[in-house]
Amino acid sequence: MSYVNVRSARRHIVAVAITVLLAATAISACESDRPTPSPATVSGTAPSKPTGAPDLGAPEEIAHGIDVPWGLAFLPDGNALVAERDSARILRIGPGHAPEQVYQVPGVVAAGEGGLLGLALSPQYAENHYIYAYFTAESDNRIARFRLDGPPEVLFDGIAKSVNHNGGRIAFGPDGMLYAGTGDAGQRDRAQDPASVNGKILRLTPEGRPALDNPTPGSPVYSLGHRNVQGLAWDRAGRLFAAEFGQDRFDEINLIEPGHNYGWPAVEGMGSTDRGFTEPLTTWATADASPSGIAIAGDTLYVAALRGERLWTVPLRDGAVGQPRDVLRGSYGRLRTVAVAPDGALWLTTCNTDGRGTPRPNDDRVLRFPAR
Repeated sequence: MSYVNVRSARRHIVAVAITVLLAATAISACESDRPTPSPATVSGTAPSKPTGAPDLGAPEEIAHGIDVPWGLAFLPDGNALVAERDSARILRIGPGHAPEQVYQVPGVVAAGEGGLLGLALSPQYAENHYIYAYFTAESDNRIARFRLDGPPEVLFDGIAKSVNHNGGRIAFGPDGMLYAGTGDAGQRDRAQDPASVNGKILRLTPEGRPALDNPTPGSPVYSLGHRNVQGLAWDRAGRLFAAEFGQDRFDEINLIEPGHNYGWPAVEGMGSTDRGFTEPLTTWATADASPSGIAIAGDTLYVAALRGERLWTVPLRDGAVGQPRDVLRGSYGRLRTVAVAPDGALWLTTCNTDGRGTPRPNDDRVLRFPAR
C-alpha cells in the first residue's frame, strides 16, 4: 500500500478486524463528539454563514503583490490566512492593512504545481489554535498541523508527488472530519487503485487517521477515480461537491458520495453509468475552466477557473445544478481560490504569477466582493 500516516498505514491494515468489530460502538461515541453544524452553514475553504448573494460588481482589493496565493482560511477576527505556494509563507491579510507574514512552513519543496497548497482552520480553532496545511515535501505530499508559535506536526504523508496533479485542497466538513483532494501525480492508474491515496478524496479525523465510518474500514479513501481535485465545498444540506480537472476534453463538478467511483482514467466527462461510474453534475471544455477552488453561498456554487480566466456561477437545487454562467471573464486573469467569508463576502485570489499566467501590475491579488 502506498498510503501512510505518521502512525503508519500498516497499523491501520492490521487493525481492520478490530475496527470492524468495534465500528458500531466507536462510531456512536465519535458522533456524539462531533460539532453539530448550523443548517445555514456552508463550507468551502472555511466554514461560513453567508447572509446574501455576493455583489460581483467592483471588488475591494484586499492585498496585492502576493506570490502565487493558493490556500485561504478565515480567522475569527475576519482577517484571513493566505498560503504562498512557492515561498511557503503564510500571510495574514485583511482590509485596511498590509499583508503580514505570520508563519513559514518548513520542509516545503516547491516545483511545478507543488508547494504550499491548501489551508484549513480547526473547527475548534478558538480553543486549540490549530492550522492545517497540505504541502509538497522532498519525497511526497503531506498534511500537517501547527500553531503560529510552534513547529508543524505531520499527520498524514505518503501522498505521491509529481510536477503536476498534486491535488492540494483541504477543508473540514460539517461532520468535523478533514477532507483532502489528491491528484494522480501523473500516474493515472493510481486513481482506480484502492490501495493508493492518489486520485482520491480522503476523509480523516483531525488527528490524521482514517475516519472510522469511511466506506472501507481502516482506509482514508472516501471516493476514487479522480484525476486532480482542487475544489471542495458543502451546501446547506451537507452535500459535498468537488471540482475536477479534465485532461483534454472535460472539466467536471461532481456530487461526492461515499465509496463512489468517478471514472478517471476510464472516462472523462459524461457517459459512464453503464460501467458503474458516477456521472458529473456539469462539465466544461478544459479551455473554458480548469477549475481550482470552489465555494457555495446560498444556492449558488462559485468556481474559480485558471485557464478559463473567469468565475463560473452554477445554480444549485436539491443536489442538482442549473445552467452555469460565467462572470469576470478576462478581468483578472487566472483565478485560483474562491471562498465565502463569515460575513458573506466572496473572496477571490488570482494566480498569474504561477508560471502559466501573464502577470499584471500588482499581481497576484486577493479581491473581496461584499454580500448584498
